[in-house]
Amino acid sequence: MKLPYAEPYRIKAVEAIKPSTRRQREKWIKEAHYNLFNLSSDQVFIDLLTDSGTGSMTDNQWAAIMTGDESYAGAKSFFTLKKTIQTLFGFEYFIPTHQGRAAENVLFSALVKEGDIVPGNSHFDTTKGHIESRKATALDCTIDEAKDTQLEIPFKGEVDVNKLKAVFEKYPKERIPFCVLTITNNSAGGQPVSMKNIRETSELCHSYGIPLLLDSARFAENAYFIKKREAGYGSKTIKQIVKEMYSYADMMTMSAKKDGVVNMGGFIALNSKEVYEAAKRYCISYEGFITYGGMAGRDMNALAVGLDENTEFETLDARMRQVAYLGKLLDRYGVPYQRPAGGHAIFVDAKKMLPNVPKEEFAAQTLAVELYLEAGVRACEIGSILADRDPVTRENRYSDLELTRLAIARRVYTDNHMAVIAAALKNVMARADKITHGYRIVEEAPILRHFTVKLEKIEE
Repeated sequence: MKLPYAEPYRIKAVEAIKPSTRRQREKWIKEAHYNLFNLSSDQVFIDLLTDSGTGSMTDNQWAAIMTGDESYAGAKSFFTLKKTIQTLFGFEYFIPTHQGRAAENVLFSALVKEGDIVPGNSHFDTTKGHIESRKATALDCTIDEAKDTQLEIPFKGEVDVNKLKAVFEKYPKERIPFCVLTITNNSAGGQPVSMKNIRETSELCHSYGIPLLLDSARFAENAYFIKKREAGYGSKTIKQIVKEMYSYADMMTMSAKKDGVVNMGGFIALNSKEVYEAAKRYCISYEGFITYGGMAGRDMNALAVGLDENTEFETLDARMRQVAYLGKLLDRYGVPYQRPAGGHAIFVDAKKMLPNVPKEEFAAQTLAVELYLEAGVRACEIGSILADRDPVTRENRYSDLELTRLAIARRVYTDNHMAVIAAALKNVMARADKITHGYRIVEEAPILRHFTVKLEKIEE
């Protein structure tokens, strides 16, 4: 008999979580103005809001924390992390920041100006926010196939190089500070980008004199998909694939809270001394001195270990298996989601799940609220609330995809939790015909509104 799969780790600490009643959840979500970000964590049973900073660190990471050097300047921990980044990614220069959006803020302050055009594949919320807050434009050049959630292709997060070339032909290169390639593509459903697409995008960018930036929050998961799905890479290690991926890039931003498997941290890495010199001035102003940049020495130590450990196949394989398992359960129940299953999350297709909710009433947010009411599961809307308003017309931007993201924290939940999530969605789908209205916005921030938006329920 072939032995069944078992995770390549054992659990050394646990945290208690408590279920609640539906009546309690109805009260709590109303008090939170139907925004799941406003819930207290003890009001949540299974938390799928994000996989950012929510993973479980290893014993080696905890041990590294104890030897962190907290010197203000020139800390040993900085040089430990710098060596790890140089080894993995091949970049000469490195700037630590406290998280990914801080890395964007520092780098974009040096590179993006009013009137600029920044093309890419489905810019995520903070990336688009940092571009638009500088009165520049983020242009989406993702392949059209990403809009069909039921289409199964291996690399669904890619840039359409023909769309990208049209952008380069339309605008002078002086207005295009860089092209951003997000790996994996979060807004398109955690979908990966092939090595071929990374290489072709790089070649196109460089032929027009445009730098290529890799938004790298989930770079290791992207490398895993390349190993599993792209011809010629099955025998390569994850670290070898990562090194090749970044050989085509000029710079990277990283939210280390994802594939670095730490609770807080991020960085910029690049080869241009000129850009490094420009960016480090903003690091000192916004984050801190360039050898800590918003990170404690202990966190830099933990990140160095996390980057090394999470670029091993066995570690990634355990994670991917759990996400795929949730997808299989949803297949059994007929719950529609962005196929194939993403790297860090399942993205449920709220338009298909709740077809009676008008687009103006935010189906993905409606589904997220219904899932919370059903089982205390907190998910995240990746749809028209997250899309914000058009910065010029101030009209709502209605997303082609209304997705409710179920982001799985690394090494935190068991397959039994996945079964609860799937059953809760099955129950919501069973009463979908009765869900005919969603929510209206009553208060919102001018940018990145989804974090703090206040909503009210639209009654019959």
